[in-house]
Amino acid sequence: MASAELQGKYQKLAQEYSKLRAQNQVLKKGVVDEQANSAALKEQLKMKDQSLRKLQQEMDSLTFRNLQLAKRVELLQDELALSEPRGKKNKKSGESSSQLSQEQKSVFDEDLQKKIEENERLHIQFFEADEQHKHVEAELRSRLSTLEMEAAQHQAVVDGLTRKYMETIEKLQNDKAKLEVKSQTLEKEAKECRLRTEECQLQLKNLHEDLSSRLEESLSIINEKVPFNDTKYSQYNALNVPVHNRRHQLKMRDIAGQALAFVQDLVKALLNFHTYTEQRIQIFPIDSAIDTISPLNQKFSQYLHENASYVRPLEEGMLHLFESITEDTVTVLETTVKLKTFSEHLTSYICFLRKILPYQLKSLEEECEASLCTSALRARNLELSQDMKKMTAGFEKLQTYIALLALPSTQPDGLLRTNYSSVLTNVGAALHGFHDVMKDISKHYSQKATIELELPTTTQKLITTNDCILSSVVALTNGAGKIASFFSNNVDYFIASLSYGPKTGSGFISPLSAECMLQYKKKAAAYMKALRKVQQSLEKISKLEQEKEHWMLEAQLAKIKLEKENQRTADKLKSTSSGQVAGVAQEKAAAVTATGQEDASAKAVPDPVHSTSEAPDVESREDLIRNHYMTRIVELTSQLQLADSKSVHFYAECRALSKRLALAEKSKEVLTEEMKVASQNISRLQDELTTTKRSYEDQLSMMSDHLCSMNETLSKQREEIDTLKMASKGNSKKNKSR
Repeated sequence: MASAELQGKYQKLAQEYSKLRAQNQVLKKGVVDEQANSAALKEQLKMKDQSLRKLQQEMDSLTFRNLQLAKRVELLQDELALSEPRGKKNKKSGESSSQLSQEQKSVFDEDLQKKIEENERLHIQFFEADEQHKHVEAELRSRLSTLEMEAAQHQAVVDGLTRKYMETIEKLQNDKAKLEVKSQTLEKEAKECRLRTEECQLQLKNLHEDLSSRLEESLSIINEKVPFNDTKYSQYNALNVPVHNRRHQLKMRDIAGQALAFVQDLVKALLNFHTYTEQRIQIFPIDSAIDTISPLNQKFSQYLHENASYVRPLEEGMLHLFESITEDTVTVLETTVKLKTFSEHLTSYICFLRKILPYQLKSLEEECEASLCTSALRARNLELSQDMKKMTAGFEKLQTYIALLALPSTQPDGLLRTNYSSVLTNVGAALHGFHDVMKDISKHYSQKATIELELPTTTQKLITTNDCILSSVVALTNGAGKIASFFSNNVDYFIASLSYGPKTGSGFISPLSAECMLQYKKKAAAYMKALRKVQQSLEKISKLEQEKEHWMLEAQLAKIKLEKENQRTADKLKSTSSGQVAGVAQEKAAAVTATGQEDASAKAVPDPVHSTSEAPDVESREDLIRNHYMTRIVELTSQLQLADSKSVHFYAECRALSKRLALAEKSKEVLTEEMKVASQNISRLQDELTTTKRSYEDQLSMMSDHLCSMNETLSKQREEIDTLKMASKGNSKKNKSR
C-alpha cells in the first residue's frame, strides 16, 4: 500500500512538474514578447522625443523671428512718427515721398499681419502637439512600469529555475571539458601514430627497394649459377634440410617430458586399479581363503594378474618417444617413428581390455545375484558395467586417432596433411571424453563402496580393498584430467608446428625422405662444426702470424743491439788493449756475425749491413720498421673486427626493422580500431550527456517535491508525537494524582 501511495504521489508530482514546465515555457514566451513590446515602445518614445525637440527648435526659431519682426515694426513706427511732422511742413514738396511711405507702411502692415497669424497658428500647433505628447508619454510610462513589473516577476521565476540547474550544467561542462581533453589526447596520439606510420611506410619503401635489388641480384645469380631449382619439385624439396629451430625443439622436448610424466602417473594408476580389482575378486562375493571362488572369477583373476605385461609397455613406448626428440632432430609427424611403437603398445593394452571386459561384466552380474545384494547395490553394479564399456570404448577411440597420427612416419598415403589438425582436435576430444568416463566410474564406485560398508557381512579386508580401488580410480581420474588439459593447452602449438619442415613445400613426402633429410642434417651439422674448426684454426694461424712478425722484429732488434754492443766493445778494446786483444775481439765479432747471419737466413729475413758510421740511422730505421708493422697489424685487425661488427649490426638492424614494421602495422590496425571505438564512445557519451541532463532535471524536481512531501509528513508525525507525549504526560499526572 505504501509503495502504491508513493507511486501515486510520484505520478501526481510528475504531472504537476510537467504543468509547471509548460507554464514556465508560456511565461518565458510572454516575457520575451513583453520585452519586445517594451523595446518597441521605448523606440516610439524616443522618436516622439526627437519630434518634440524639432518642434521646440522650430518654436524657438519662430519666437526669435517674431521678436525681430516686432523690433522692425517698432523701428518703422518710430520712423513714421518722425516723418509725419516733416510731411506737414513739406507737404507740397513731399507729396510724392508721403505716397511712397504710405505704400511701404501698407506692405509692412500686411507682412506683419501674416506673420502674426502664422505665429498664432504655430503656437496652437505646438500646444496641441505638446499636450498629445504628454498624454502618450504618460500612457507609455504607465504601460512600461506595468511591463517592467511583470518582466521582473517573470525574470525572478526564470532565475529561480535557472539556479536549480546551474550545478548540473557546470558538472556537464566539466565532463565535456574532460572529454575534450581526452579527445585532444587521442587526436595527438593519432597524429603521432600517423607520423610513425609514415616513417614505417618510408622504411618499408626503402626495405622494399633494397630487397627488390637483392632479389634481382639473387635471381640473376640463381639463373646463372644454379643448375636446377630443387624447391620446385616436392620430391627434391623434401630432401632439403629445414632451418634449425632450436626453440621449437626445446619446446617439443619439454612437452614430451610433461607427457611422459602424465603417462607414468596414468600407468601407475592403471596398475593399481587392475591389481586391487584382482584382490577384490579373491575376497568378494566369496573369500578364497574360506571357500573356492567361481571358475569365472578364477579366469578373470588369472587375466588381471597379467596386466603389468600390457600396461608397462605404455610407459616404455612414451619414454622411447621422449628420448627420440632431441635438440638436433627435426620433430614433425613424419620423423616421429617412435610414435608407431607407442601406438602398438596401446593397441596391445586395448586387446587386454577387450579380453577382460566380458569377465568383468559377468563378475558384476555374479555380485548382483548374491543373496545380500540390495537393489541400490545392484543399480550401482549396472552403472559400473556401463562405465566399463565406456572406458574400453574411450581407449579404443583414443587408440584410433593415435594410430592415425603414427601413419605419416610409416605410411605417408594413410593420412593427408590437411587432416592433421582435425585428428589432433579429435584426440583432445577423446581425452576429455575419457576423463568424463573416469569421473563417472569414480562417482559410482564411491557410492558402491558406501553401500557395501553398510552390509553386515562386510569384512575389514573388503573395506581396505575398496578404499585402495577407489584411490586408484581417483588417481586415474586426476591423471586423465591432467592429460586432457595439457593436450588442450598445447593443441594450437601442435597444429602450428605442423608447418615446420622444408622451405616452400607442403612437407615431407615419405618417411624415407624424412630419414634422408635427418642424415643430411647430421652431415650439415658435422660440416658446420668442421667449418667452425677451420675458422678457429684460421684465427689461430692469424694470431700466430702476428706473433711471428712480432718476434721476428724483436729478434732483429736484439741482433742490432748485439752488433752495437760488439762494436762498442771492439772500439774500447782498440783504444785500451793491444793488437792481440783487438784481434781476438774481431774474431769473436766475426763469429757472432756469422751466427746472426745463419739465424737470419733460417728465418728468411735479410740481414742488414751495419757500420760504425750508420749507428744512429740503424736505431731510427728499426724504430720505423717496428712502428710500421705494429700499426699495420693493428689497422688490419681493427678493420676486420669493424667489418664483422658492421655485418652483425646490419643483420640485427634488418631483423629489428622487419619486426618494427610488423609491430607498426599491428599498432596501426589497433589504433584505427581504437579511433573508431573512441569516436563511437564520444558520440555515445554526448547522447548520454543529453539524456542524463534531462533525467537529472526530472529526478531533481521529483526529489525536491518528494522532500517537500517528506517534510510535511515529518512535521505531521512530530505534531502527532507531541500530542501523544502531552496525552501521556496528562495520563501520568492523572495516575499520580489517583
